[in-house]
Amino acid sequence: MGPRRTEDFDALYAGTPPWDIGRPQPAFLALAEAGAIRGRVLDVGCGTGEHVLMAADLGLDATGLDAAPTAIDAARRKARDRALTTCFLIWDALRLAELGERFDTVLDSGLFHVFQDEDRPRFVDGLRAVVRPGGRYLMLCFSDRQPGVWGPRRVTQDEIRASFADGWRVDSIEPARFDVTIDPGGALAWLAAITRS
Repeated sequence: MGPRRTEDFDALYAGTPPWDIGRPQPAFLALAEAGAIRGRVLDVGCGTGEHVLMAADLGLDATGLDAAPTAIDAARRKARDRALTTCFLIWDALRLAELGERFDTVLDSGLFHVFQDEDRPRFVDGLRAVVRPGGRYLMLCFSDRQPGVWGPRRVTQDEIRASFADGWRVDSIEPARFDVTIDPGGALAWLAAITRS
């Protein structure tokens, strides 16, 4: 199993965590290039900010949040170095409603799969509070198709559909890959597109 506590995630950023590839995940880059990432963008669990920076580079109003201060510091440095206007916040993703803001697109690259069963409803309720009606939640999560036991919890399509059964429309769940630093072949993932009712 992977890290559970904020301190554990933060400690991983003293080095380079396997998911911190220094560029956007190809699945999200393809969505951006297709125009599927639009409006005000929030990246929940943004890490060192590559998806926020990608959105800002497209001219979008982009915000990233992560509970790991070291990751947010790195994201802010990248934004300065690239001369991009962004907002990065140290924030608990289980407290999204407290942001008091609304977004058109929410990106999630590897956050959903870290939540325990009891935390998933809180997370989804928070998403409901920050995603405008008609807005989209785009999620890349570790898949139950991934063999072995290393890495985070595997997620099934049924778990995704059950989590977003109330107040959401699951538009698609497609096989995808996570690029990671520890395996050139990447890790098997699900890419889900979910619309807020």
